[in-house]
Amino acid sequence: MARIRVGLLETTTFMVGTLPVPKYTDQEKTTLATDRETGQPLYTVTVFLMEEERAEALKITVPKDGLPNGLMPGMPVRPVELFATPWARIFNGSLMDGIAYRAMSLELVTPAPAAEPVKKAAA
Repeated sequence: MARIRVGLLETTTFMVGTLPVPKYTDQEKTTLATDRETGQPLYTVTVFLMEEERAEALKITVPKDGLPNGLMPGMPVRPVELFATPWARIFNGSLMDGIAYRAMSLELVTPAPAAEPVKKAAA
């Protein structure tokens, strides 16, 4: 399956929409999904991508060790090594398709400090 690196504009921002939810391999939710390379449990986080004049909700899968402590809805984050994987399958006779997003980690983004006003020198 093709993995496509997601290119982002410098002005692209992300905001956490939901707390991380464990990802399961089955519909009965009996087996946690794990990263094939590290064995880390996988979690899904809904984030809002905001770019120029549009916003979009994305569900991004992230390994447990890639989730920052204290992650809460509304926090600004930046996905590290974001990839998109198109998928399609037939379910109950109907074609379903979509894009799965995966990141190595989410970084908390701290807002830049406000610039101090320039003081005029006494003449």
